[in-house]
Amino acid sequence: MTGNSNERHGPLSGVRIVDLTTVVMGPFATQILADLGADVVKVEPPDGDVLRHIAPMKHPGMGHIFLHHNRNKRSVVLDLKQARGREALLRLARGADVLVYNVRPQAMRRLKLSYEEVSAANPRIIYVGAYGYGEGGRYAGRPAYDDLIQGMAGLPWMTYVAGADRPRYVPTAISDRITGLATVNAVTAALYCRSRTGRGQAVEVPMFETLAHMVLGDHMCGRTFEPPVEPVRYERMLAQHRVPYATKDGHVCVLVYNDKHWRSFFRLVGREEMFEADPRFSSQEARSRNIAGVYAFVAEHMATRTSAEWLKLLGEADIPATPLNTVDDIIDDPHLAESGFYVMTEHPTEGRLRLMETPVTWSQTPPGELRPAPRLGEHSREILREAGYADAEIEAMIASGVTRAPRGRGRSDEATQ
Repeated sequence: MTGNSNERHGPLSGVRIVDLTTVVMGPFATQILADLGADVVKVEPPDGDVLRHIAPMKHPGMGHIFLHHNRNKRSVVLDLKQARGREALLRLARGADVLVYNVRPQAMRRLKLSYEEVSAANPRIIYVGAYGYGEGGRYAGRPAYDDLIQGMAGLPWMTYVAGADRPRYVPTAISDRITGLATVNAVTAALYCRSRTGRGQAVEVPMFETLAHMVLGDHMCGRTFEPPVEPVRYERMLAQHRVPYATKDGHVCVLVYNDKHWRSFFRLVGREEMFEADPRFSSQEARSRNIAGVYAFVAEHMATRTSAEWLKLLGEADIPATPLNTVDDIIDDPHLAESGFYVMTEHPTEGRLRLMETPVTWSQTPPGELRPAPRLGEHSREILREAGYADAEIEAMIASGVTRAPRGRGRSDEATQ
């Protein structure tokens, strides 16, 4: 694995990644890899990653999600449509362990940056494509975004079946983030394989298949068996009352799950005889087959007390329960503050920022201090020098638009070029 002058710390220290990804899925994956110590070289087009331009922001080109998903990375601008830009990319690939992209494979072939072409420059490279649909099926090459993949994987349909007034997308980019995590798994597994075999390889991480794998892990149900033994879908997940329970003054999240929990809950509501007397509640299997009525029973009783009363009683009975948090509540959560989840850092152009630490801890190889997300092309000169370009060549590349670099530490890229 390739070292670099820009020393990093963490379990992936010494790994260099050429990152061609944009928006959320790919940058989220490479952010995790960067947090774990990899030297991630973010290759951006002349206009930058689209995510730079998603508000809110203090200065142009430094949107809030970009600041989170591109920390610990270095930015180099390359116009890959120009021959000199492609050649520079191949030079970077020669000194890299991994190349990650999330455009369609056809686009990489048009740029003459297919696996065959990149591996010719570096046979040990791990070439990872994360995109919409696997190349082996009829949907290969279709455009894909988080909302579309949620629809293909049935998530909006499930929200409707579960009681929403209409099909709704999950209100976070779950397709992008689940596929991003799968990409991290693929990269680290491929690095381990190469450490044993010495061989690089091409890796495909398709969004649709990844989300389908997640959804069907719960909901294939009766169609697990051939012929099917029961209808598809896991009824507990879609039960009408599988929601935060309404109390007298708000909502509480409760999961009365195993036999011990149910005995305790019946005691709390003065119905101790029900566990033995009502067959719907007497075993895990019985409850799973009557889940709608089971959840309705809990909902009826939760409405009789306040949230504070229930949280106290449920806590004392060791029944799993939590408040229903808002996003502000999460940001202000005392546990996250105590566990060091948040880090306050100074960005050279954006000022004081609240960032999230990587949630995983390492006893022997802890990651280093978080570095703020780069300005567009902030490290172009530095990275191109590392690839073997002389200063005069770099300045000529800047003049011709093959690359760009800010001239100072001003308010934004636009203000300093």
